Amino acid sequence: MEIECSAAQTLERAVTWQEIRAIVETWDKRKKYFGVPRGGQYIAALLNPADTPEEADVICDDLIDSGATMEVWKQKFPEKPFMAVFDKRLNGGEWLRFPWEQAGDIDIQENIKRVLQYFDDPAREGLMQTPKRYISFLKEFLSAQEFNFTAFDSEGMDEMIVQTNIPFYSLCEHHMLPFFGVAHVAYVPNGKIVGLSKLARTVDFYSHRLQNQERITQQVAQRIEKELHPLGVGVVLTAKHLCMEMRGVKKHDTWTTTSKMTGVFKSEANCRQEFLNLIKQRPQ
Repeated sequence: MEIECSAAQTLERAVTWQEIRAIVETWDKRKKYFGVPRGGQYIAALLNPADTPEEADVICDDLIDSGATMEVWKQKFPEKPFMAVFDKRLNGGEWLRFPWEQAGDIDIQENIKRVLQYFDDPAREGLMQTPKRYISFLKEFLSAQEFNFTAFDSEGMDEMIVQTNIPFYSLCEHHMLPFFGVAHVAYVPNGKIVGLSKLARTVDFYSHRLQNQERITQQVAQRIEKELHPLGVGVVLTAKHLCMEMRGVKKHDTWTTTSKMTGVFKSEANCRQEFLNLIKQRPQ
């Protein structure tokens, strides 16, 4: 059964106990299984559960997602096989919901609550609604809205079109901390021009997800090239990253600049320099 879920996830499939039992029945029940908390514990309980991984013959889990959890357990117990009921890497990344997980946001909110519990008291007044608010924020921010990339005849316009100081916000995919700044986007038409709002929407579309700055820069340029086939595209992003200001190296007021130049912006120095000069200017 497939149902619609949040905008950040397109579809999820509810896994049944019958499916799980059918797979688990093929496993060797003479062996002892230690279940990875928490989904793997349900699987081990259907077999011959071990109280500790040391006394188990097999480490088991409900799902291999990215494979990171599996690698951790393999490093701890390299002599023990690691088995899972489903391997998400083999099913096209389908989002699976197991019988012990609640539908919708509730189960995810419980996970956030567990994180809060590790550092604080999630029952105190200021934190009681935090899991719900945080999931609401992620759903809103990470649900990039597709849009119609409206293009028009250029009517002979063949000079550079530049849009500067487009504000953007994104979340660092390594630490889930914000990075933010401005984007400068330019292109030289080749028979088509785009509605001006679409340049800013393109920046928003690729920044509203778990990202890195370099990838956003590349994706914005690639989208404009795909839609307009211009003579060239120039994209420059300048941003502050809280993942290096709040933690780690803790260098404040540090700006990172990334650029992507294609076509005449890359091959012709005068064109590239004109673009760089224009983005230095600030409207009065």
